[in-house]
Amino acid sequence: MTRLSQSVDRATALLKDADLAADATVRELLTESTQRRSLDLSDLPPAEQAALIAARSQELQPSADALAERIIEADKEGRRFIAKLGIDPTGAEVHLGHTVPMLILSRFQRMGHLVVFIVGDMTAKIGDPSGRSDERPALTDEDIARNLSTYREQVSPFFDFERAQFRHNGDWLRQITLPKMIEITAQIPVSMPLQREDFRKRLDAGQGLSLSELLYSVVMALDSVETNCDLELGGIDQFLNMQMCRKVMDICGQTPELVVATSLIEGTDGSGTKMSKSKGNYVPLTAPPGEIFGKIMSVPDRLVEPYFQALSEWVDSELAVTRERINSGSLHPMDLKKILAGEVTAAIHGVDAAMKAREEFIARFSKRAFGEVDDLPTVADVSMSITEVVKALGFATSNGDVRRVAQQNGLRLVVESDGNQEQVTLSADEAREPLAAVVKDQLDGQLGDFYLKVGRKLARINPTD
Repeated sequence: MTRLSQSVDRATALLKDADLAADATVRELLTESTQRRSLDLSDLPPAEQAALIAARSQELQPSADALAERIIEADKEGRRFIAKLGIDPTGAEVHLGHTVPMLILSRFQRMGHLVVFIVGDMTAKIGDPSGRSDERPALTDEDIARNLSTYREQVSPFFDFERAQFRHNGDWLRQITLPKMIEITAQIPVSMPLQREDFRKRLDAGQGLSLSELLYSVVMALDSVETNCDLELGGIDQFLNMQMCRKVMDICGQTPELVVATSLIEGTDGSGTKMSKSKGNYVPLTAPPGEIFGKIMSVPDRLVEPYFQALSEWVDSELAVTRERINSGSLHPMDLKKILAGEVTAAIHGVDAAMKAREEFIARFSKRAFGEVDDLPTVADVSMSITEVVKALGFATSNGDVRRVAQQNGLRLVVESDGNQEQVTLSADEAREPLAAVVKDQLDGQLGDFYLKVGRKLARINPTD
């Protein structure tokens, strides 16, 4: 029996029989799953390694069988199988959406293979055009240096950099000569990058498309040539870029890499768009434990299983057990979501921090008496509109965000007295009114402590004279 199967058996026993609302059980489960993130997987035979990777891949090209064969071939050649992942430092924060392929890359490392993590300090100067409706604004060298200064620290929970390589692609791309680029690009038809739907849409709409954007995937492919990698990972939005990597490796006389493309996780706002810094629906790796826990708790219930698949080390059989318990009524969906929030928090900050965040969340949102919570933010200026108050609290980033919460019946006034609560749901129209006026209209004459609830976030209303 492999180490992974032993871990799965231990976790499955808890998932089947234990009270998953109990803190002691959750701690035991989080300890097991967090230890699995550093579990030695080198005892898995190549076919099982490939199956584990394929289970969390949206696309594996050419196939899981080909991956197993490539692993075997590397061993026969007396060398390590090489898997790589690149990320461009177009912003200062790495978020959970970026970590989906990182989790799979970390499995390759624990299987005993060589992992190469590449920060694209040179490709960032072009900017990955994937999925964009316009050209990215150019970044200066200072922008890029500032953004990448903490990248290694941010991704360190997922890798052992004593055994993995952390490289900047500017180290070799600055050495590429014009004759070499001409030699490579002369063998690539223009029709190949123009197969991209995002490029065609921009051209059809009469929008700009620079030559550097057409060359982005070629430049990115030189990372694969430099590392002579066996496999590359990336989000599914990178799939066509990775096809170019295969092409350029072939042009340069190398065996084309295998490609693993992962699904893009939906953002925390449940709007259907992918997790993105520009949308504000992301969870940064630099966030404190309580913020990570709370953001995961805010996602719609329909995203709980996809988040488990993308962000945890759980296998399908474990997810099947929780699905059966929810269907039978022996597991409440909210308790499973709390386990997910703890799972993600523990991955970055450890089990103790995750359990403390869980305790604080329950104290704040699950106890009947809000007055027991000491560290609630306070609303002092009630002359502002409710929308402006919500944004000032940091509970939303735009008027549209507040409107969506109101439309989902998540915007409420709460009055609490002697442990009893009355909640009034506010409309999107009322959100545009001054808070003082709405409180007077809805709660006039009532005694007690007043609160503003925005989704799962809470603030005390304590106006100054």
